[in-house]
Amino acid sequence: MHDISQADWKVFKGLRQLALERFCAQVLDDVARISSDHAKSKHDRYVEIYRLMQERDRKINPIFDFLRRSSAVRQLYAFRSHDLLTAEELKPLSPELRQRVEDFVQTFNQPFEVIDEDDEVNPRAG
Repeated sequence: MHDISQADWKVFKGLRQLALERFCAQVLDDVARISSDHAKSKHDRYVEIYRLMQERDRKINPIFDFLRRSSAVRQLYAFRSHDLLTAEELKPLSPELRQRVEDFVQTFNQPFEVIDEDDEVNPRAG
């Protein structure tokens, strides 16, 4: 990835903090939901929370890994792809960077077209 401009970098750092707070809030909400499920034993809740934390730790690293200008665009893609930032919140970024991020998100969110080649009709040569 290419480095972003100094102006975008300053905006990015604030957006990154907002996205990190949202990610952590989602994790804490899930922990609260699990811990308040009194239909399960305390041990079962503990195990579920432990597994959740392991899974979220694996998820947080690639999203927030290093605070560098060279990885900022990739991180913006991840923030939008994981619904941690809205398109509206990206407005302080330069129009070019905003467009790159939104183009990526649009492409990323498009459903794949599945074509089963076995179902295609292949005329036989006679």
